Amino acid sequence: MLQPLEELTAALIGAARKAGAEAADAMAVRGRAVTVDMRGGALEQAERAEGVDIGLRVLIGGRQANVSASDTAPETISTLAERAVAMAREAPEDPYAGLADPSQLARGWDLAGLELCDPAPEPAPEALMAWAQTAEAAAFSVAGVTQVQSASAAWSLREVQIAGTNGFAGGYARSEAGISCVAIAGTGTGMERDYDGDSRVFAADLRAPEQIGQCAGARAVERLGARKPPTGAYPVLYDERVAASLIGHLLAAASGGAVARGASWLRDRLGEPVLPEALDLREDPHRPRVSGSRPFDAEGLPTAKRLIVERGILRGYTLDLANARKLGMTPTGNAARGVSGPPSPSVWNVALTQGDRSRDDLIREMGKGLLVTSLIGATINPNTGDYSRGAAGFWIEGGEIAYPVNECTIAGILPEMLRRIVPANDARAHLSRVVPSLLVEGLMLAGE
Repeated sequence: MLQPLEELTAALIGAARKAGAEAADAMAVRGRAVTVDMRGGALEQAERAEGVDIGLRVLIGGRQANVSASDTAPETISTLAERAVAMAREAPEDPYAGLADPSQLARGWDLAGLELCDPAPEPAPEALMAWAQTAEAAAFSVAGVTQVQSASAAWSLREVQIAGTNGFAGGYARSEAGISCVAIAGTGTGMERDYDGDSRVFAADLRAPEQIGQCAGARAVERLGARKPPTGAYPVLYDERVAASLIGHLLAAASGGAVARGASWLRDRLGEPVLPEALDLREDPHRPRVSGSRPFDAEGLPTAKRLIVERGILRGYTLDLANARKLGMTPTGNAARGVSGPPSPSVWNVALTQGDRSRDDLIREMGKGLLVTSLIGATINPNTGDYSRGAAGFWIEGGEIAYPVNECTIAGILPEMLRRIVPANDARAHLSRVVPSLLVEGLMLAGE
């Protein structure tokens, strides 16, 4: 019989107190996952993983230590707590470490309203095989597809419980189902590949595997004959598939951890413009059936909607307790952690204001430039925002797609790029990061 996770966290807290900890918090995670890969219509690989992981953080004065294990036996928990306390006594003092005050803790959350866990039973391995097999067959049905590199289907369930000596105790379960396909077109040195996939909290919300396979195949075929674009300054349109990476760079710079370390180009920029005036960047951790939703953060603080950017102006950093204390600010309920480390800031669901034009409208308006559908690697200076990334996509000529391109580099300065983005209206509403295609004028391309 499975031991309830709340019993495990209570045992960890009790053991920490007995070992001499002044304060402690504990985390227990139980998960199971199934993944299948198909190739040539036959099962290539099947994996199933199940397990429980526990983690304990203890605090003695301003010193803290973290320990973790995958064994939940009482003697292991006792040894874990003793080891953590011994480590904490030798750790350097951190004046900002500590649990939340009881007055800060989340209470009365609506877990059912978040719909984080699919009530449907775990899909049988045969069902997952059928999803992947169907996606693979659909990719092969596209003329020009010569190989399917991978066709996969997966399902997972993760249960989380958190507790602390400050009185907090809470938990939730999260499910996820997904289908993906990577197709290859052409032969020899002329081969090109592309992909499609979908991942949802509820398996019933997944796109059809036929659609995923066909889309992956069509995208791969569209890339045949790719060549380098011209070198120079041109407008660049980030396709919706990759546009969230631009906003991700902004969110990384707005992380309280980076700001507190002095490693962010957004340091001392609160109240200043970082996006065009018409744009907001909103965080909403309470959207139903979305992977980034949660009722409370890893320190037991309530999660809440907030405006990170309002009408182009930076309104707040993303803060856990420790970094909020360092910066003299109020925590935002954005702490994340695993069983083996302390909390750190993380962003939940975000959405950027969409525009009133389609991606095709922006392609017509840009006239000549690059449509980016794939990004490779990144060199970004966290202090200045200097930006350089490898890219592939399509060259635009006369407001229309002219030919596929690869092996090029995009360069610019992030603060300037973000101030002049033009959004389309094609963001997918079910994603955790709802960001449409984004047009940026005047970026440097290094191609031929």
